[in-house]
Amino acid sequence: MLQATSNEPVWLIGIDDTDNLDTRGTGYRARCLVGALEDAGMAEAIGVTRHQLLLDDRIPYTSHNSSACLEVRSPRSADELYEFCRVFMLGEAASGSDVGLCLATPAQGAAVAAFGRAAKCEVLDQARAHDSARAAGIRLSGLTGTRDGVIGSLAGVGLFADGNDGRYIWKRCLRDLSEQSVAIADIMHATGIDDVREMDGASLATQPDTLVALGPWPRPVRVDGLSVLFVEKGTAHEPAAYRCIDKQRLKAFRP
Repeated sequence: MLQATSNEPVWLIGIDDTDNLDTRGTGYRARCLVGALEDAGMAEAIGVTRHQLLLDDRIPYTSHNSSACLEVRSPRSADELYEFCRVFMLGEAASGSDVGLCLATPAQGAAVAAFGRAAKCEVLDQARAHDSARAAGIRLSGLTGTRDGVIGSLAGVGLFADGNDGRYIWKRCLRDLSEQSVAIADIMHATGIDDVREMDGASLATQPDTLVALGPWPRPVRVDGLSVLFVEKGTAHEPAAYRCIDKQRLKAFRP
């Protein structure tokens, strides 16, 4: 695995519409891409987020119309990183999928945040996606099928950069810690999560030894550009002082 440093450039990689009804979804392929990038020494992954876009009968989507954004550090050039992702996605794309691939710096992603927000409430087209990407200097390509995936892949990057949309479907070691009670300091160190908070916004990072029962579905979310794991107080009969908020409550907060 590439030993990246905090001084190396951060890149946002958006992917969308990589699946069909008979295969696993875009989130799964995003996690596969994380592994491939690290195994090849191309990048060190920071996190992967899922972003819910508009559900509308006029939009062709497989099941949920969500896209994924990978945040990585890499010393590689944009051309090298993009070509690696392009080849990987062409090899992994499901039959009949309409893959879109996007590569941007965080600053470029911020320039298309309005496009991302629009994709949550408007029916957009490829021309608008390409125009927005071109204006921001972002690499954007449709790789298979109708190429409609360019819309979601660009929207995912914009929404990630906007900082208040999406939930994490990958943070290092987080899935390995599920169903365990772990001290807050250990959670943050192992996963790179920026904060552990109660739903009222109170941070628990100042209580490093406090235990959190992570349960089966620990999922941080994006809040003000940070990865935040939301928890609630446990009962007197539970071994941990806090537990992750349940899946339905989290989905209501970050669809």
